[in-house]
Amino acid sequence: MTDTKTAPAGMPDVQASHDSRNMPIDKVGVKNITYPITLHSPRTGGKQHTVASVNMYVALPHYQKGTHMSRFLEVLNKHHDSIRSDDVMQVCRDMRERLEAEEAHLELRFPYFIDKKAPVTGSPGKLDIVVTFEATCTATTEDFIMGIKVPATSLCPCSKEISDYGAHNQRCEMEVKVRFTAGKFMWIEELFEVVEAQASSPVFAVLKRPDEKWVTERAYDHPKFVEDIVRDLAVALTSDARVAWFRVDSENYESIHNHNAYAVIEKDKR
Repeated sequence: MTDTKTAPAGMPDVQASHDSRNMPIDKVGVKNITYPITLHSPRTGGKQHTVASVNMYVALPHYQKGTHMSRFLEVLNKHHDSIRSDDVMQVCRDMRERLEAEEAHLELRFPYFIDKKAPVTGSPGKLDIVVTFEATCTATTEDFIMGIKVPATSLCPCSKEISDYGAHNQRCEMEVKVRFTAGKFMWIEELFEVVEAQASSPVFAVLKRPDEKWVTERAYDHPKFVEDIVRDLAVALTSDARVAWFRVDSENYESIHNHNAYAVIEKDKR
């Protein structure tokens, strides 16, 4: 769509014309933009570069026919090299101002790599997790949510209890989204450690035979239903003063059923 600020004189601005249906739009904008992002790595003191899928939206008033789609990309391209993690809210503010909107929304979803050594041999590896940033701003309010999706192992307590030997286990994905208490925050790595600790066993990028033995026995010694996982996640985050609100879920990819197990808890501590 054409922006009147860059269009030749006399070209009509159809998007800015009046709409008579009296129906505001909650979110309108662009989705699935691929864009570089730079994040601080606190453990090394350096930076991690990755690529995000970006969604950008604004609220559209009932009287305006359309938004100016090109302006979203203009805002994004102000950060020509990459979006820095500490710039996310500023990008959201810039969107609201550039599109003259009452409310703006910015969503980023990207892979992030955690350095993890195998539990016995110490073999180095990188575990990829999915991280999300969600920013919303108005003239008077700002909201930021950080989320991570962490792979792990769960082992069925019922299977362990009723079987003469062995127990079936699953790969699980635990997803946690948090709002922070005013003036506080968590690094991605810190939230990752809280989440991963609630599974029957963590997973690793590299495992030698002694490591595989450790993982197998760790899961067997810590059996958990999907209900146990989300409750333990909720307990851990409830006790963390840095977290004001959270939503936790786990999807366990069953190994002996043709369906998955799922549970979710959401809590506002404010």
